[in-house]
Amino acid sequence: MMMNPKRETRKLFPGVYLFFFFSVLVLCARFQLSEATKESTKRQVKLQNLRLSSSVVFPVSGNVYPLGYYYVLLNIGNPPKLFDLDIDTGSDLTWVQCDAPCNGCTKSRANQYKPDHNTLPCSHLLCSGLDLPQSRPCDDPEDQCDYEIGYSDHASSIGALVTDEFPLRLANGSTMHPHLTFGCGYDQQNPGPHPPPPTAGILGLGRGKVSISSQLSSMKVTKNVIVHCLSHDGKGFLSIGDELVPSSGVTWTSLALNSPSKNYITGPAELLFNDKSTGVKGMNVVFDSGSSYTYYNAEAYQAILKLIRKDLNGKSLKETKDDTSLPVCWKGKKTLKSLDDVKTYFKTITLRFGNQKNGPIFEVPPESYLIITEKGNVCLGILNGTEVGIENYNIIGDIFFQGIMVIYDNEKQRIGWISTDCDKLPNVKEDLAEEEAYPRGFGLIGELFSGTDSSKNKNLASDGEL
Repeated sequence: MMMNPKRETRKLFPGVYLFFFFSVLVLCARFQLSEATKESTKRQVKLQNLRLSSSVVFPVSGNVYPLGYYYVLLNIGNPPKLFDLDIDTGSDLTWVQCDAPCNGCTKSRANQYKPDHNTLPCSHLLCSGLDLPQSRPCDDPEDQCDYEIGYSDHASSIGALVTDEFPLRLANGSTMHPHLTFGCGYDQQNPGPHPPPPTAGILGLGRGKVSISSQLSSMKVTKNVIVHCLSHDGKGFLSIGDELVPSSGVTWTSLALNSPSKNYITGPAELLFNDKSTGVKGMNVVFDSGSSYTYYNAEAYQAILKLIRKDLNGKSLKETKDDTSLPVCWKGKKTLKSLDDVKTYFKTITLRFGNQKNGPIFEVPPESYLIITEKGNVCLGILNGTEVGIENYNIIGDIFFQGIMVIYDNEKQRIGWISTDCDKLPNVKEDLAEEEAYPRGFGLIGELFSGTDSSKNKNLASDGEL
C-alpha cells in the first residue's frame, strides 16, 4: 500500500523537534540517571515480569454431543469485533471467515472479518513458518501470504494471512493489545457428511510459530502454555499462560521430541481396559481438542470394542443399527435419559504412557467415552481412525477431555492432566470475576479501544487479493 506523503510529512516535523528536545535533556543528564528514570525502569521490569507470570483466560461453551465442538469468544480489531472460534490444539493457524468476499462461509457478511490492506507479505517469517503442505509458494516476496489448510475430516480453508489487534485482558489485571497474525479465510469447503460448525473459525493452538500461543510467547506477553478444561455440561475454560497450572497433583508425560509433526504427540502408550492390559502397546497418541471424538487405530479400536461387547453379553443393552449418530450404539429396554442409567455396565479405559508399569496413566471413565443420543440410546465415542485415514495415530478428542484440566506445556515439552471441576472458572483476580461465574468480557476488552474502523472493506478484489 502506498504511503500518503502528506501524512508522512505531518508526522516527520514533530519528530525533529522531539529529537532536539530529547538531545538537550540527554546532554544535561549525561552522567546522572534521575530518580524518576530509575523508578520508570523498575516499573517497566515489574510490568514485564507480571505479564510473563500471567495468563489470558476465556470462558468456554459447547459440548461433545450434539454440538460437536467447544468454542471461545475472541475480540479482533480496533474497534474490536467479537468472533466465536473452535478451540483446536491439533492445528497451528487461527483463521476467521473473511469478507473478501467469502465462499462457503456460514456467517453473514456483517459477522465476517473485513480486512483493510493488512495482509502479511510472503517475505515475513510467519509466512514461511506456516509449513502447510497445501499452501502455495510465493512468486514475489512482496505478494500477500496465501494459505490453504486441510483437516482430517476433509474440511479446508483458503485465504491470506493478515495482522490486527487482539485486545486482551490478562488474569493479573493488566491489559494488552498485541498485533497478531491469523488467517483471513475467504473460501471454506466442507465436503463431509456433517454440516460445518456455525463458529466463525478456528483458534489454532498447536506447536508451530504461527499459533496464537507461540506468538504471545514470542512477544513476552505470556508463557507458551495452554490449559483447557471442558465440562460435561457445556461449560469450561481456556487459558494461555501458566498461571492456572496447579503446583501439585498433575500427571505429566513428555512430548515426542523426535516427531516431524507439530501436533502434541506423546507415546508410546499401552491400552488398558478395567485396569487390565489389552495387549495393545506402542500407541502414538495425539492430544487434539479440535476433534470431538477419540480415534484409535484399527488394532486398538477392535481390541476395545471386543472387550466392551464381551462385557455387555447377557446384559439389558443390545446393539442397534437404528441409531446412526455414531458407528456403534446400544439400545436399552426403555429410552435412556442419562449416562447414569448405563455407566455401571461399562468399565474404565486407561492409557499408560512410557515403557514402565508405573508409568503415567490417563484414565477415562465411561461417562467420558459414551454419549446418550437424541433417540435415547448410548453410543461409543471412540471411532476407528484407520477407516478415516488417520493411519497409525490415535487421536484423543474432546470426549476424553471432559472433567479434567489438560495442560500443554511447550516451555518444558510435556503434557499434563488433573481431574478438575470444569464448570467453575478458576480463581483469578477477584475484580475480573466478581459477579458472574462466566463473565462475558473475561479475557476480552471491548471498551478500551476507540478510533477509526479498521474493518472497512476498501477496494477488495474478488479473486483472493485482499
